[in-house]
Amino acid sequence: MRIIVAPDSYKGSVSALEAAEAMERGIRAVFPAAEVIKVPLADGGEGTVAALVTATDGWFLDHQVQGPLGTPVQARWGVLGDGQTAVMEMAAASGLTLVPEKDRDPRLTTTYGTGQLIKAVLDCGLRKIIIGVGGSATNDGGSGMARALGVKFLNAQGGEISPGGSALAQLACIDLTEIDARLGATEITVACDVDNPLCGPRGASAVYGAQKGATADMISELDAALAHYAQLALLATGRNIAQCPGAGAAGGLAAGLLFFTQAQLRRGIDIVLETTEFSRLVKNADLVITGEGQTDGQTAFGKAPVGVARAAKAGGVPVVCLAGALGPGAENVLVRGIDALMSITAQPMALAECMRQGATLIEAATARLCRLIAVGRSMTER
Repeated sequence: MRIIVAPDSYKGSVSALEAAEAMERGIRAVFPAAEVIKVPLADGGEGTVAALVTATDGWFLDHQVQGPLGTPVQARWGVLGDGQTAVMEMAAASGLTLVPEKDRDPRLTTTYGTGQLIKAVLDCGLRKIIIGVGGSATNDGGSGMARALGVKFLNAQGGEISPGGSALAQLACIDLTEIDARLGATEITVACDVDNPLCGPRGASAVYGAQKGATADMISELDAALAHYAQLALLATGRNIAQCPGAGAAGGLAAGLLFFTQAQLRRGIDIVLETTEFSRLVKNADLVITGEGQTDGQTAFGKAPVGVARAAKAGGVPVVCLAGALGPGAENVLVRGIDALMSITAQPMALAECMRQGATLIEAATARLCRLIAVGRSMTER
């Protein structure tokens, strides 16, 4: 029996690699002779750097940058095994986990550190960059990122505006004369798992502002500021980006990359599956087991488990998803290539306890799944 285990991380609990290892232990408890191939995945968020660097035998680097509130942080990025392609997660420099809950305010947070990471890559001589844009603390439309790369954001008096999303309301002019010229020769791929535009009822502020600390009044303020910014960025660059699907990712960082660089947006899971050569690995497999922290209606719109299922179905391989929790709309994934869904919890548990025991619960759930498979095989053989 050949089984592929290809989970995303169970956010806040276990990494994708830890989840894959737990699944392997659960399989071997029932099928000790099974061939198990571990393919830890990510969809542009947490774990993207680790998944791609590990899959290609690349290497990691650390760089000190400004965090979302301006304090120094150590941000890890990587170079793929080809020695020519850098991969980074904006969350490593500008992520929500870098801001204490009491200090979360997307009017103030900045993507400046993400721009510093891009500059570090350029300084290393690399001209291909994959940027995962999940897990942001920011709502500045990527203006901080662009500022770190030489773009000036000026008010009516000709001075630079303050960092953060709300300051964009004071923007009067965008000056591109000192933008880093190397960006024009740099291939940037944005790994994105959402299709939200920059502004409006489905935009960055309205959909994701609250989880970054924004009140209803803040959300209206931020959305108006981003709309104003988009108009001036259109004048400066000639690029009409505001309603582009995915432009609202990471508080509009995706829009900033589209405005000021030669970036292209792609589904993060497609990039990871392609880089890990998943379609080759899944050939002749009997089963694929995937999983994530919560499977819900959003999963059906291209998150890792559905990306895995799409690739597996091309080879006719069944797919089971082991979810940390099943949320509203989880059943929608059953028409997107996933054949069965299971929660990893076998009894009611507090969320904090589930997260503490994540690896143990994944292992036990995988073993339960394999026992059901063993029963099915015995029934078929009778």
